[in-house]
Amino acid sequence: MAVTKDWDALGNVSSVHDAIVVGSGPNGLAAAIVLVRAGRSVLVLEGRDTIGGGLRTEELTEPGFRHDTCSAIHPLGIASPFLRSVPLTDHGVEWIQPSSPLAHPLDDGSAVLLERSLGDTAVGLGEDARAWRRLFGPLIDASDELVEGTLAGPRPPRHPIHMARFGLSALRSASGLARSRFDGERARALFAGNAAHAMLPLEATATASFGLILAMLGHSVGWPLPRGGSQSIADALASYLRSLGGEIETGHTVTSLAEARAAAGLVLLDVTPRQFLSLAGDEAPARYRRALEKYRYGSGVVKVDYALSGPVPWRAVDCSRAATVHVGGTLDEIAAAEADVGAGRLPDRPYVLVAQQSLFDSTRAPAGKHTLWAYTHVPNGSTRTDEALAAIEAQLERFAPGFRDLVLARSVLDPAAMEARNPNYVGGDIAGGSADLRQLFARPVARPNPYRTPIDGIYLCSASTPPGGGVHGMCGYHAGRAALRR
Repeated sequence: MAVTKDWDALGNVSSVHDAIVVGSGPNGLAAAIVLVRAGRSVLVLEGRDTIGGGLRTEELTEPGFRHDTCSAIHPLGIASPFLRSVPLTDHGVEWIQPSSPLAHPLDDGSAVLLERSLGDTAVGLGEDARAWRRLFGPLIDASDELVEGTLAGPRPPRHPIHMARFGLSALRSASGLARSRFDGERARALFAGNAAHAMLPLEATATASFGLILAMLGHSVGWPLPRGGSQSIADALASYLRSLGGEIETGHTVTSLAEARAAAGLVLLDVTPRQFLSLAGDEAPARYRRALEKYRYGSGVVKVDYALSGPVPWRAVDCSRAATVHVGGTLDEIAAAEADVGAGRLPDRPYVLVAQQSLFDSTRAPAGKHTLWAYTHVPNGSTRTDEALAAIEAQLERFAPGFRDLVLARSVLDPAAMEARNPNYVGGDIAGGSADLRQLFARPVARPNPYRTPIDGIYLCSASTPPGGGVHGMCGYHAGRAALRR
């Protein structure tokens, strides 16, 4: 039922909407699009002056240097069933595919490359060429079905045989799978770098799933970046939403559920459990509140954006073929680093995710100059920013001697700064909550419909719901469909 919205005290014009969506990250925008496609009138409310959540691009260092403030590389941007249903290119997104999706430098001066071609990747893995082919060949053949299945939310898979076969490997620990399937350090390191996106110790159950899916996507669809920055994805989603009749209002922070419910009978919240409990106050039933209070947030990040006078001087020149570089060394080193973070310690040699977009997108920096995007995992809420920064730069110097000499300026965002910029990043957790085995399936709580809250007409649509973190919009898609079913 449409309810009159009245923000007159804020100087806005009254209007009528069927639904309010709070938050304009990819999931909030996805939920709004699902509802508008179904003929509902929708208003998206965003607290900041720009839309996007983790899809923002800003000049964080110096004029002319455009940095992605969170997400940067988007394999799921072209693989997600929801995003594939949106005409992103018609609304301004131009995908750039680097010649290689990923590079992983090693101390011998070489780099392991994840190529689009399975065969080309295998050639660089020496004794593990056949093992890589045997592991990833079947996954690539079933990649569409596996992406659909892993992003399906809490419902029976449409392709149970494919998912069952995938699960035999995916539910293992990343370190266990790598050591059992590969004999050499090159293949083990390449797999470990992908699996470490889980932001969990590599000995944890199901961390292998991250390595399998990300490497599979590299082969099947690539790891592209959008020209001009990740903001272009959010802008395209917003443009498409508006073309369908949806509305967006920025600079409006919702402070309570009562405020949102005064505007519409249906409210979808792109927030994590902590923000939901704050908004709901006494409206949250005690049992549901207790369950949400047990929700676990994962590791935080320290993120550094650099303005550089030139490209990164990698010792392994092949690193310049990829927009994404995993810096961390061997499987043993990456596993040790992630275990330290899981135990509340800062690693001496951290795993560092690096993106060098300006090598492939000239809009990111002034002529002859470059940007570099980097972050490392730290314990949730860590305040040891200077130590983390020093460790990041030591790792970059290890594989790219002379890197520090190129730095013109840097922006450093620690967990507190990340959360201040986006309240969903609790303690610097950019994934909306730990992706451990329990919270892969019971997210944020174990309910047949995890999107619907016990409060009538209130739904969660953030990365704290299935299928979890990443720029795919599927949390919002499933939440929107759940709301329509009611």
